[in-house]
Amino acid sequence: MSISAILTLIITIIAAALLISERVRADLIALLIMVVLGLSGLVKPSETFAGFSGTAVMTIVGISIISEGLRQTGVALWLGKWMRRLGGENEINLILVTMLISAGLSMFMNNIAVVGVLFPATMAIARRSGVPASRLLLPLAFGTMLGGMATLLTTSNIIVSGLLKETGIQPFGLLDFLPLGLPIVAVGVLYMLFWGRKMLPNTSSPSVQQHQQLNQRLTQIYQLRKTLCEVVVLPGCPLAGTRLEDSSWAYQTGTNILSIQRNGEVILAPGPNETLEIGDHILLQGKPTREWLDCNCLEINPHPVLPSPVSNENITLAELVVAPHATLIGHTLKDVHFRDKYHLNVIAVWRSGAPISTGISNIKLKFGDALLVQGLASDIHALGDHTELMVLEENPDAVLKPGRLWLALGIMSVTLGIAALGFLPVAQVVLAGAVLMLLTGCLSMNDAYKNLEWRSIFLIAGMWPLSTAILSSGLADEIGKLLTIHLGAAEPWLVALVLMMIGILLTQVMSGQVAALVIAPLALAAASQLQVDPRGLAMGVALSCSLAFPTPYGHPVNLMVMNSGGYKFKDFFNVGAPLTIILVVLILAGLILYWGI
Repeated sequence: MSISAILTLIITIIAAALLISERVRADLIALLIMVVLGLSGLVKPSETFAGFSGTAVMTIVGISIISEGLRQTGVALWLGKWMRRLGGENEINLILVTMLISAGLSMFMNNIAVVGVLFPATMAIARRSGVPASRLLLPLAFGTMLGGMATLLTTSNIIVSGLLKETGIQPFGLLDFLPLGLPIVAVGVLYMLFWGRKMLPNTSSPSVQQHQQLNQRLTQIYQLRKTLCEVVVLPGCPLAGTRLEDSSWAYQTGTNILSIQRNGEVILAPGPNETLEIGDHILLQGKPTREWLDCNCLEINPHPVLPSPVSNENITLAELVVAPHATLIGHTLKDVHFRDKYHLNVIAVWRSGAPISTGISNIKLKFGDALLVQGLASDIHALGDHTELMVLEENPDAVLKPGRLWLALGIMSVTLGIAALGFLPVAQVVLAGAVLMLLTGCLSMNDAYKNLEWRSIFLIAGMWPLSTAILSSGLADEIGKLLTIHLGAAEPWLVALVLMMIGILLTQVMSGQVAALVIAPLALAAASQLQVDPRGLAMGVALSCSLAFPTPYGHPVNLMVMNSGGYKFKDFFNVGAPLTIILVVLILAGLILYWGI
């Protein structure tokens, strides 16, 4: 074995040990590996940074942008509601729906794209159903990988099929993997429902926990329900037919109009140009005087249908804090024309540990005051870079661009459809879809930067040179020679098992596509020597390179859900290792029974 191969082996072992120990961040370890391989000369300078332009990284960049566009336009929320209707509130049903949908889509789509589309929808399901995200995101990733094994369209399957064609052997067709792939999907889903589910962690990341049911939490903290009343507009009301702005409602009564119920529909946070009509039920925060009500033919409804809505996907609640040195300090909301300037309705002020709900328009603001506001999610989001008001927390389910839902849905459908057909590179198609999302205003460039999966990007790009070094140093060839020497006279099924186990191990260190490049030639050579069907042995190798379940580093989709699910290395191993063993036995049985290995 050459010195470069030995050094590569040592670096691989050390990297694996560090990743398993989790004493150092995985993305930092990946960058360290990249630096060591570059400085040691084991890879060329151009190869050291090649991972940043790799197809996996570019696909993640594009799909992250598309995913955020789907979230901001409401597509993800709509998809999440549909999935939740199928799964209900039951955790087992939600896991089943998540896995079946992800597996079905990944049969004909890129795995990263599937997770990118379903990830925000799954997060929305977790927030609304109360099921922790950690119970759904790993099934999402595993379901995607399981479905990808059932057709030709997974990268490792395509690589092995291409190698068959190059050597003059009939390549695999689109559905040749189904006889083994469908049982793999069925067994994988059943395993997760009845065994793997029990080993899933029951916690979500702090960011997920703090976002859950934001509107309900703010309503309780500010004791909003205690200050609400419902007013009915009676016949003869002089305010009927007038705009809210002209009626000076808030200034005359000291109340806030949160919603208007009219003919079974609810108008949340009505604007100044909204016109009152006879029969309107107006939800107020505060209580007007009896004299003013009688004078304007208005009546408090003694039996309101509570809890009346104060927020939805487009109109939401938020908490703002007055920043230091803000010009708002020392002025009242009326003085600064707060509603006209920010298009937000201030419902309450939090000061000295308690909410203030009456007379707030005349309260002089102080540094540190918290304002409970109601308004369009897009107006609240626009305050993200404001210097005078700090948004403590945004509703992650809020729809910022509701008018672009169908546009975003169309871009996603066309992008994924072209990618599934396979006549253009997936990374380029996905990036084109991301650019369309930006050009059409489905999200801004700043939001795109903020929501990129930087951790996954640096981890994949950092590990990329290691797979290059394993190939260029001759380490892969040395492994092949050892196999030829020790397995030359072994039974075909045993050779298939050993090749599959090596493919699984290499997949955890490298990507499945690189592992397929290393193992597939060995499988064809072994098939020739053993005089067995090379397509069967090649299929076993291809499927083994998709068994990336035991570690988070075997496939990008694992990395995409790792942080948001709050997963650690042991979680992937505890759930994924038994599944891998079961699927190895299933694949081996399929090779023997179906392919005659």
